[in-house]
Amino acid sequence: MKEVEVLDCQVQQWYPRFKSVSIATEIHRLPEAFVSHLLDGDFFVPSSDLPSRLVPEIPELQADGYEKWDEEDEEDGGEQQQQQPSFPELEAEVEASIRRLGGAVMPKLNWSAPKDATWISSSKNLKCQSFGDVSLLLKASDSIVHDLCHAFDNCDDKPSSSTGRPEELVLALRKWYDLRPEMEFRAFVRRGALLGICQREVTGFYSSLVSSKDSLRTAISGFFENSLLGKFELESYTFDVYVTKDLRVKLLDFNPWEGSTLPLLFSWEELEAIGDGSDELPAKPTSVEFRIIEREGLVQPNLTATSGVPLDYLDTGPGSAWDVFFRRTEDELKNQASEE
Repeated sequence: MKEVEVLDCQVQQWYPRFKSVSIATEIHRLPEAFVSHLLDGDFFVPSSDLPSRLVPEIPELQADGYEKWDEEDEEDGGEQQQQQPSFPELEAEVEASIRRLGGAVMPKLNWSAPKDATWISSSKNLKCQSFGDVSLLLKASDSIVHDLCHAFDNCDDKPSSSTGRPEELVLALRKWYDLRPEMEFRAFVRRGALLGICQREVTGFYSSLVSSKDSLRTAISGFFENSLLGKFELESYTFDVYVTKDLRVKLLDFNPWEGSTLPLLFSWEELEAIGDGSDELPAKPTSVEFRIIEREGLVQPNLTATSGVPLDYLDTGPGSAWDVFFRRTEDELKNQASEE
């Protein structure tokens, strides 16, 4: 895999060309200060997103107290109080995008979305209604570290001096939809031919898919031929789509062939074999291999099943991410109770 293949799959590269068949998205370039904030070890949401009742009250120090603190500062080298991060320009841009996109968004960076961090969201999904929601998910995510530090690790032409980071890091905000996981699919294209399609969520059995295989295969194959074939820079790649109830197909992502891309219900070896044995390119829709979990016992283990709340995040002091999380959850439960 070459570096250019990875770069071509960045959302800011492909979205302008395919936005008519994708979900409405607004893209913002990330300032270096915010990138550093995502990578450092401190876990705070931006100070401007804290409700006033979360700001701790600090009692005034008496005169003798000042003298004592001066002595302690001299002993420990004058340790200074840590400041909470603030990114007013980026925050204003993000809040404006959220309003334009209907009041709620799904965030992602160049390639990755913080799906592994939904445990910290009171809604347990990627729905964000403020800059603070976006920051909280990104800060709690391990998967976005791929975009920040390891984007080119699997590239054959990776320079030895490479930082693993693209020249431009972006935050893509997609209009929020409550997508059904069983209707997300990954398709595999080799040398311009659509070789296989499978469900993207492989940790669950969805009986509704069994009776819909043929119509889903036809819809996704038709989408490839009409909207993607010959229009994307790469000849070999994967693409992720969402299929609506009325079989309309929406493009979610492009991913490189192999590398860090998961083949899910296939293996790269068998996909290569299918491609090498294909005499007709592109393949006809009826000949495209379409795979789903056919019965309950065939589900694959959840990649995040062993992930829990990191111990480093168990700071519940005023202004900490956990403090905000607990209070937001409490407020949401109260709202739900009042609606019942």
